[in-house]
Amino acid sequence: MTRKKLEGNGMWESSRMMLPEHKAAINERERELRRRKRIELDESEWERISAMMAESLERRKPITLRLYDPYEARAAEGVVERIDVPGGRVRLDGVWVRVKDVESAALAD
Repeated sequence: MTRKKLEGNGMWESSRMMLPEHKAAINERERELRRRKRIELDESEWERISAMMAESLERRKPITLRLYDPYEARAAEGVVERIDVPGGRVRLDGVWVRVKDVESAALAD
């Protein structure tokens, strides 16, 4: 019986106890494996996104911005109220969004 515990992964499989530190480390590792990388947009895509944000500001058209988040899909929707170029941010319906987090944009029809 003892020999079986020492073969393969038997020692770990037979152990029913896991320290909280080990569980936290396993959870953190799994979270890091799901981490998304930031998309690098080319100059033409930035120009297209900037034009859409400017159109939303001028014509009060709703816009949807897909935003970078390392762990989940995020989006901001609304009408652009203000564009802060030096601060690198845009305000949609009272909420400031960092421009460097914008991955794509779509104007509502």
